[in-house]
Amino acid sequence: MATLDQCRAALDRLAKNLSSADGDVRSAAALDRSLSCRITDLDVTFLGRLTDGTIRELTHVPGPPPQKAEIRLTMNGDDLVALVDGQLNFAKAWGSGRVKLEAGLRDLLRLRTLL
Repeated sequence: MATLDQCRAALDRLAKNLSSADGDVRSAAALDRSLSCRITDLDVTFLGRLTDGTIRELTHVPGPPPQKAEIRLTMNGDDLVALVDGQLNFAKAWGSGRVKLEAGLRDLLRLRTLL
């Protein structure tokens, strides 16, 4: 089971990857939206803001998110680490229910480039 520090490091790597991306990926990540990533096996939620092509203001709180973010991810810690490390395909994990992504239709259409 991934630890809290490993999940935080994975999200930091994701933010770095987004900020250094080019083209369609960079433009898809150029939203300005609140973001939550619920890690079910650790009973913790990471909160931040997807803005300027990266994740900013990343913090975590115990339990479920205190408010509904505009983009919401839910998964276990091992899946988060595997996704960021490229060992787990997001589309397959999402399709099988291992990863949940909730967002408005426009955001989902833009984010599909990241998937």
